[in-house]
Amino acid sequence: MLSVVLALASAVAYGASDFFGGLASRRVEALRVILVSYPVSAVLILVAAPFVGGGLSLPALLWGSASGVATALAIWWFYIALAEGPMSVVSPVTAVLVVVIPVIAGVLFGERPTPLAFGGIALAVVAIALVSREGTQAHVEDDVRRFTARVARITVGAGVLFGLSFVFTHQMPADGGLWPLAVARIVAALVVIGVALRRGHTEIIRGSTFRLAIAIGLLDVVANVAMLYAFQTGLLSLASVVISLYPAITVGLAIGVVRERVVGVQIVGMVLAVAAILVIALAG
Repeated sequence: MLSVVLALASAVAYGASDFFGGLASRRVEALRVILVSYPVSAVLILVAAPFVGGGLSLPALLWGSASGVATALAIWWFYIALAEGPMSVVSPVTAVLVVVIPVIAGVLFGERPTPLAFGGIALAVVAIALVSREGTQAHVEDDVRRFTARVARITVGAGVLFGLSFVFTHQMPADGGLWPLAVARIVAALVVIGVALRRGHTEIIRGSTFRLAIAIGLLDVVANVAMLYAFQTGLLSLASVVISLYPAITVGLAIGVVRERVVGVQIVGMVLAVAAILVIALAG
């Protein structure tokens, strides 16, 4: 049960982070937002790590670095896919892969969820696919975009890397405290800075957009720390599914805060997401 609560906290933080990220990305290029939020997240975790205890080891460095690279590349590829392809296809395909990869890894690691838990996983997969769909009226330009072979490769790559970042975080040694996570965020920040330099998006954002980026960094810390402890106290195959329900939080905030209109399938998806969490909590 503790693992499910922590995973839910991670999902809420991730969902809120994506909501603020969406608001900020309407004002400036998304990479410029991440260029602020990722280093902020890295610094905060690095400052907190000595107070939590633990220490660096070779496994901590390796798994932390792997998680950081996977996360940074996944975000980059995901935004490219959203820019070039139809959001109504890219988003749900990515979201479902984020669920499937850790579940497969968990089973390969020897985890054996109960039949009830598998029922919750199935509900979650459907919920994520529905919640992640975009309304066609909200994105008319999607009508002229195609899910080309290039977009498909980038989308699948992003989904797989997001899923692998969960697996790598799960593999971080428990006696490392927050140090493996600090390594992950530092590496992710360095990758993002490198991409920004390569693409010439190095101008620092200012004003309210900068404050949104700081908030995203703070939420990223909460999301990642909660995820780390969720994986350490429960099954990867179940905790990752609950965390992956974060799009429901994003959509809920979009409805409640900015009064964004959503399509019917997204409402159904949010209801299924709640049901999936309840089923997985009962199973766990």
